[in-house]
Amino acid sequence: MGKIISLNISREKGVNKEPVESIELQVDHGMVGDAHAGDWHRQVSLLAEESIDFMRAKGLELEPGAFAENITTEGLELAKLPLGTRLGNGQVVLEVTQIGKKCHHGCAIFKQVGDCIMPREGIFTKVIVPGTLRRGDSLDILP
Repeated sequence: MGKIISLNISREKGVNKEPVESIELQVDHGMVGDAHAGDWHRQVSLLAEESIDFMRAKGLELEPGAFAENITTEGLELAKLPLGTRLGNGQVVLEVTQIGKKCHHGCAIFKQVGDCIMPREGIFTKVIVPGTLRRGDSLDILP
């Protein structure tokens, strides 16, 4: 069973995501108000707090959202989920569409420590069932 630690949004591309208490998700769009939302396969990004802890162990002081993830989770091995896996909280349903991504040039974290976890362990999803998510909500793998 997983838990949402942080919900993070940026109104413009190229700026840090800011934590919010709740988000609204729409089908064929993703997170309402997020600059990276749209009708594509990478509507909502997720990264596990456990992955962020791995980078903290390298000496970085990092808050949830530092890797530009929309949802920071705890208790789910996100990178091990197969494509097509569905995650939900009793209302919202997300479907895993991509594991990892190519790291963009100039990533500040990679420059600092020579590594970045998002390209290996971040996942991307699309919205299947719309609704609201709140910080502290459960997020579970659906059958």
